Amino acid sequence: MSTQEVRIREANERDRDLIRQLLADAYGQYQAILTPAGWEDYKANILSSVDGDAPSARLVAELEGEVVGSSLLFLSSEAAYGLPELGIQSPIIRLLAVSPQARGLGIATALIQESARRALALGASTLHLHTSDMMESAVKLYERLGFERAFDKDIQKGETLVKSYRLQLKETANL
Repeated sequence: MSTQEVRIREANERDRDLIRQLLADAYGQYQAILTPAGWEDYKANILSSVDGDAPSARLVAELEGEVVGSSLLFLSSEAAYGLPELGIQSPIIRLLAVSPQARGLGIATALIQESARRALALGASTLHLHTSDMMESAVKLYERLGFERAFDKDIQKGETLVKSYRLQLKETANL
């Protein structure tokens, strides 16, 4: 791929199969880390997100007319995870995915920047996301962009600690 500009847009109905394939490709690297049953549950959860109506935005990233990234933006922890008790009443990024062939081209950063822009437009002061230690390169990106750990918003899923990160939107210069 050349160095053409990444275009972020709202996903449409025609994108659903492309997004499913993108999610399977992007998250497939974790199949070897998880148990077979754990991977099947994880994959089913990821793919089911394509059809739910809870996200306030479904974003796709295009490069040279090809969908190479996607993410979801939710308005609260209740909408994102069905966990109102988590107490997050600001936008949350979920299922940020970049095609393995397009990694390192700024796709994830562009999706996060658009999510931050939309969160600010909604009047939010923070943007959240959750991740785990198996996503080491993603954690490095989030921290480089100014996300900080929000320990009080962590989620325990079985034996996995799903770590919360929060970006102070009005204070960050990295986006």
